[in-house]
Amino acid sequence: VREARAADLPRLRTIRAASLREAPPLLLDVAVDGVGVVLVAVESGPVGYALAMRDGEGEVAYLAELAVAPGHRRRGHGSALLSAVLDRVSDHDELRLTTRAADERARAFYEAAGFERLERLPDHYADGDGVLYGRRLPEP
Repeated sequence: VREARAADLPRLRTIRAASLREAPPLLLDVAVDGVGVVLVAVESGPVGYALAMRDGEGEVAYLAELAVAPGHRRRGHGSALLSAVLDRVSDHDELRLTTRAADERARAFYEAAGFERLERLPDHYADGDGVLYGRRLPEP
């Protein structure tokens, strides 16, 4: 896992299109330019990425996107990306994220990684409800 580079953007956009149904269209580009934390799982090239936004106060960081390309899933890339994000935001008190309420695989992944369900978000997505998760981070 390494930091994303501008040259990775075409491949990351392809991964995003194949993996995420809804994502703010320019968030990835802006984050790679330095506004957020964008980490990339690499084999011969990028096979997945995680995008997190940090606040300046050190309170809550938000995992906005985590995506692994089809054909590279279930090989530990998502876990490696999530672990790297947790390391990068360790100066914050908590990492939060949302996922679709109907996505049992994603919910199980985050719950196994120590995230707790904070609240259900009715109509959070165009096609249904979301769930807000949080994980308290140890003090540095």
